[in-house]
Amino acid sequence: MWGRLGALLQQAVETREPSQDLLQSFVQHWKGVTQYYLETTDESCPARNTDIPWRLRQLLDILVYEENECGTKEDPDNGNSSEPVGHTGPCMEYLLQHKILETLCTLAKAEYPPGMRQQVLVFFSRLLTKVQRPLLHYINVHRPVQKLIALGGDTVGVTAHREELQFLMSVCCKLEKDPSLLCHILESETLKNAPSGASEEEAGASNKQKPKQSLFKAVLRLCLCQSQTGRLAVRAREALLGVLRAAQQEVPARLIAQSDLSQQVVQRLCDLHSELPLSTHPCDIMGTDGTDWRTEVSNEQYNAMPPEVSAVQRFLCWVGYCNSILKESHEMVAVTLADSITERYLRGILQEELLHVSELRILRSTALLSAVLQRLSPSPLTHRLVSFLLGEDRGPEKRSDSGPPLRAQLILRCNHLSDEISLTTLRLFEEILQLPTEMCMYSLVLRNLESRGYLCAVHEESRAQDSEAFEGTDELEEDPYFTDGFPDTGLRINNGNQNRGTESAGTEQSVRSFLSLVPEEMKSSDSGFDSYLQDALVQYRSCCQQASSWGWPLSPQPLSHSNDQDEFYEGRFLQVLLDRLGSILDQPYEVNLQVTSLLTRIALYPHPHIQEYLLNPFINLAPGARTLFSVLVRVVADLAQRTQRISDFREMLLLVRRQLIGETPAQSLGHETLCKGVVVLEEFCKELGAAACVTHHPLTI
Repeated sequence: MWGRLGALLQQAVETREPSQDLLQSFVQHWKGVTQYYLETTDESCPARNTDIPWRLRQLLDILVYEENECGTKEDPDNGNSSEPVGHTGPCMEYLLQHKILETLCTLAKAEYPPGMRQQVLVFFSRLLTKVQRPLLHYINVHRPVQKLIALGGDTVGVTAHREELQFLMSVCCKLEKDPSLLCHILESETLKNAPSGASEEEAGASNKQKPKQSLFKAVLRLCLCQSQTGRLAVRAREALLGVLRAAQQEVPARLIAQSDLSQQVVQRLCDLHSELPLSTHPCDIMGTDGTDWRTEVSNEQYNAMPPEVSAVQRFLCWVGYCNSILKESHEMVAVTLADSITERYLRGILQEELLHVSELRILRSTALLSAVLQRLSPSPLTHRLVSFLLGEDRGPEKRSDSGPPLRAQLILRCNHLSDEISLTTLRLFEEILQLPTEMCMYSLVLRNLESRGYLCAVHEESRAQDSEAFEGTDELEEDPYFTDGFPDTGLRINNGNQNRGTESAGTEQSVRSFLSLVPEEMKSSDSGFDSYLQDALVQYRSCCQQASSWGWPLSPQPLSHSNDQDEFYEGRFLQVLLDRLGSILDQPYEVNLQVTSLLTRIALYPHPHIQEYLLNPFINLAPGARTLFSVLVRVVADLAQRTQRISDFREMLLLVRRQLIGETPAQSLGHETLCKGVVVLEEFCKELGAAACVTHHPLTI
């Protein structure tokens, strides 16, 4: 019974809505919309209180029903999985020929009745979502879509962020599925690719019309919109990224690269930078959490934060989003964006602040740059950043050379009168050295070590003599600490074959030299080497992986005698670090930690010249040259003289160490800076001993 009743109802519907009746119904509902403007006298009545929303829904339902009746099938000559074949139905033809979408755009622009723009946005969204037939290639569809996108920049009428986002997401969804449609949205139609049926006047008119707001500008504006839930901004970012991720072919990628995308992205980066309070402390920048652009943060949550934290979080979220665009876009788009970021933000804004004399600006800009580097993945921006910071010179530095102004200024600030500026700048260089490009290490460290000018002319002969001496030394082999590994670490030396015994002995002597550098009476602890060995192995593997594609030699280059007449110069960066290390007994604890951390990181890079210069205590130095070990020897000699004038130095040193590790409460002590410096010094020597071990021996766990 119920089956017969359903069949009768279906027959009634089909009888009532044949093709001709469907068109008449479509026309009737459209005339119902237009009739409202002829008959109404109440201009204050909201659109939602009229029958316009209902009639627009009826129009859409008819179009969907008509398409379903026509049916779809796969087109073998098209990459789309499903595309309608044959002619459009009469209702869709009516919509296109009578420019209904153009009229709706005009009504949306007038915002009459109030809220009409919201209704039109909803209609366009549903039309693009529910109608499966490609529509954006029709001039009478993509032109009103362009106009409706442009209306998003108007402040007229009711704010319709949610409806606008739905509309833009429906456009982005179509573009993500078929990036070839970008040509109809990102640039005006031209006569040669206008659809059949479009007149020359129509095609020419579309060429002349330039929307006030582009698709990318509209989406990016919503990317910064914060609703009660924050979800609007996240969905807008995801929609845009989906289009960029899909546009991997040359033609759509070129269209995006030539669009205003880069301009809009960088403009927002610059705007967010300008909102950062000048008083923002480096700790507020480097310690900011929750800067993933996919995290939903509402205005209410931002307002509950301190102003500095809120501004920093917004800025770094956008930096993270820029990184996603650079990483997932076509190379052509990424290069365009990288160039724009470099010229407009790095050189246009950040460089001026980095070179400023104001301490507040220096601290803020330096910490910001460190935070930016932390959030960047390898991309075309990486090389431009390195060039911006360090220049592109690859020749040896001379003491008289000034070099690029920004590079020189940043290096000098590592030894600034303000310890806070020095510490912030040292942290910046720690981030720079972790960038995945060889130019960083070469510019800052290797360029003056390449010729091995730190060695004297008789180095080769001395090394041979030292090797013979090590080979004949029996007591090293009898030392239980070095015979077959390191106690309680789980690490063992893998000597390979017995022919490497001489090298093994030399390495063990180097390790012992660093470990015994600080006299026993000046030490606060004899433990800790085992943990440093584990850490050094992890860092060394990380450095090896980072440098694996840089083509570094496995053994030192032959010593050149052409530089014998020139005094060796280690370069500005190493000079500042070694100068800082020489003052370890008189510097703040935090600065000492950062200096020694940088030097340890550099020493672990798998370049033979770096390891020779920083980790070999036995090289014969050229006149005027210094190495890491020679600087430490001078520091220990200075320490020995100072401690002779302090009667209770050992007790004070042990107390300071217990304070540093939290075993006793902090209290003011005499010679506190000196004692903290000694603690850092002895721990640094253990780090260097571990570095010398792992860089010269394969270790197994």
